[in-house]
Amino acid sequence: MTALAGATPDALWATSLRRWNTVCWLLFAVMAVGLVAMDRPGGSKYAALALLGGVVLAYAVLDRFPSNPVVRPHVYLSVLVVALGGLAYLRGNYAALFMVTLPHYWMFGRTPKASMVFLGLAAAVTLAAIVLRQDGWTVEFFTETLVSTVLVVAVGALIGLWAHSVVGQSTERARLITELEQAQAELSEAHQRQGATDERERMAREIHDTLAQGFASIIVLAEAARAGLHSEPARSAQQLRSIESTARENLAEARELVGSPQRPGQVAAGSVTQTLRRTLDRFAEDTGLTVEADLADLECDQQTRIALLRCTQESLANVRKHARASTVGVVLARQPYGVELEITDDGTGFVVESSSGFGLDGMRKRLAELGGRLTVTSSVGDGTRVLALIPPTDAESGATA
Repeated sequence: MTALAGATPDALWATSLRRWNTVCWLLFAVMAVGLVAMDRPGGSKYAALALLGGVVLAYAVLDRFPSNPVVRPHVYLSVLVVALGGLAYLRGNYAALFMVTLPHYWMFGRTPKASMVFLGLAAAVTLAAIVLRQDGWTVEFFTETLVSTVLVVAVGALIGLWAHSVVGQSTERARLITELEQAQAELSEAHQRQGATDERERMAREIHDTLAQGFASIIVLAEAARAGLHSEPARSAQQLRSIESTARENLAEARELVGSPQRPGQVAAGSVTQTLRRTLDRFAEDTGLTVEADLADLECDQQTRIALLRCTQESLANVRKHARASTVGVVLARQPYGVELEITDDGTGFVVESSSGFGLDGMRKRLAELGGRLTVTSSVGDGTRVLALIPPTDAESGATA
């Protein structure tokens, strides 16, 4: 009972047809045994057995060679119609046999129209055979046989049409479920691909903002140290110490990128101001540029600290590589609309619209993840201004209120 409760309409309908089909063939077998065992020898006996044998043979061919699903089922139904007519003409009491064969028209008719045609043919041929057997029309034929046959055909047609409708709806639901599962699988795969793409972009941004910048600093410091090795040994020694320190920091960053289960490159909890001041002091020491810093003492969440630090590192790296500036200004302040970081230089400037570097795009994406934005203002010969704005978090907004 539990198995039937969980079955689909298609499965239930197929099970019912198989059971009814078994009853049909059992009745055919009983009829054949009765003809052999009890009927007197004669032409009608052998003709009835031949008709039953033809039905069995046609069904066996259909079951054994189902490669042609259009012609052979219709051939079998045609044989069945002829056999029912012949048996009705040769034997009496055809009604039970006619009723148990009703499911065959719906099993092998393939379409409701074909099923109705063969059902109508079976009824017409059987009735005609009875009329011929009785030598014409009789009152009994009209009051009993015709009425019962019409009722049987009508009920069979209604049940068959209902079953076709149920099976059709079930098939459509199954198709929709299959399409939905396929769509869900494709969506899941797309999410996985997008997740992998996002992770690659994040890793590329982290590597660019940490390891790549560190390696660039090492190269610049190594070139400067080699150039002043004989003329300025003290400065070269300082630059070598900076190279060693930068290399150690890069190694630590690499270990975090590879091994940390959390977001790599996370700084320790504390004031972002202290972190930025150490970065600026190191930059001034390595480059010899003048750094004017006005840093408010701010406490902010971890992601905001990382974003501000990476924006500062990227901006300073651009100054080192491209600006040819003498002075860099850095202002960190909390405004009513969020935390604001401004970095300016008096270098050569550039055309912002024609810039295609990964660094600026990485800063924009990093700030966008926090709901912030990056504004870069520059022109050739007038220096550069980088303004990063990060809106306050919900906790910070509640504390301010």
